[in-house]
Amino acid sequence: MTLSRSRASAYPANVRPFPPLEGIRPQIQDLRTENIAQLAAKAQSLGDVIPLWYGEGDMVTPGFIIDAAKASLDNGQTFYIPNMRGLGSLTTALSEYQSRLHGRPIAVDRSTVTPGGMHAVMLAMELLVDVGTNVVYIEPQWPNIHNAIHLVGGEPRPVALAFDGEWRLDLDAVFARCDARTRAIFLSTPSNPLGWTATREELQALLDFSRRTGIWIVSDEVYGRLYFEGEVAPSILQIAEDDDRVLVVNSFSKAWAMTGWRIGWLSHPTGVADQLAAMTQYANSGTAAFVQAGAEAALRQGEPLVAEIRERARLGLDIAYDALAKLDGIILPSKPKGGMYAFFAFEGQEDSREACARVIEKARVGLSPGYLFGNASRSFLRMCVLRDPDQIREASARLVSALS
Repeated sequence: MTLSRSRASAYPANVRPFPPLEGIRPQIQDLRTENIAQLAAKAQSLGDVIPLWYGEGDMVTPGFIIDAAKASLDNGQTFYIPNMRGLGSLTTALSEYQSRLHGRPIAVDRSTVTPGGMHAVMLAMELLVDVGTNVVYIEPQWPNIHNAIHLVGGEPRPVALAFDGEWRLDLDAVFARCDARTRAIFLSTPSNPLGWTATREELQALLDFSRRTGIWIVSDEVYGRLYFEGEVAPSILQIAEDDDRVLVVNSFSKAWAMTGWRIGWLSHPTGVADQLAAMTQYANSGTAAFVQAGAEAALRQGEPLVAEIRERARLGLDIAYDALAKLDGIILPSKPKGGMYAFFAFEGQEDSREACARVIEKARVGLSPGYLFGNASRSFLRMCVLRDPDQIREASARLVSALS
């Protein structure tokens, strides 16, 4: 059969195009999208599954935040942002908020607004990491961190928390993993998926190490307000000076019920503010004005909301722990001091993917497999508890009934 001219190859018979995949960066070629979303999609056909796999609460963003964004739109704020690091009103609000929260001045020029906490992570990695350098990070860890390091050409170097019934940081192991090519140490506190929270003493030790070596500390503090022993978890911003090599990633997603808004911020030394403004201009040209207006309202009016969400996480964790403790053969770490997850395993069950499938089949509860968070947690399961308390009770009861 002769092909029509429109369907014939555009290349001569002796010429073949180069495969597109082979023409992109190696760090991108081997990226895969296996994640919680894919696991969730596979379970939808079962019906009546309680979805506790995502790191997201079920509370709709409150009206006072939505109204501020609507007012911004009504006022015609639909143009480019003049200040790449954020509208002046929001960066001022961030300065006042962080200064109050951490008990020391945090200047306006120390914050850059980003379209989501993940973009703050990417800015931090792009700022610091060259091909051939590495970042030491503490796991179990949200998988996006490993991949963000990989994306910019760095070597991800995990160091596992020790587990003896509770998760513990071995600072000597972290420091030993660093070498002349290490650009940063990355930690999350309170962590996703564990809720493990660094102490002030541990943060001071990390800061002292940074001052001796020049290695940056990047602290993901997105869950800092979901801390059960105070208004905020210990933060490196409480002890670091403006000229310290410290970056702090934060987001409005969790503590203000704004996951879909895609807005966060990066706290940094004033000495790199101009560079971050330029990077923001070339990466995304700033975060939408009406989204920033909602975020400012969250900061200025949202403390009762933060307290409500914190208590919702605490109650969900209590409900889950009370129920899960009844199961024989469960490995249930000490209750975490922060975060929004119960993280547990079953004795003799090493494959968390298989365990999640068993839980979905028998209990109709969707959990996240721990292998996604690193080798240190391959047998564990993550359960999001920032949900309606009745839903957590039902899910916990199903787990106990199906797995007893």
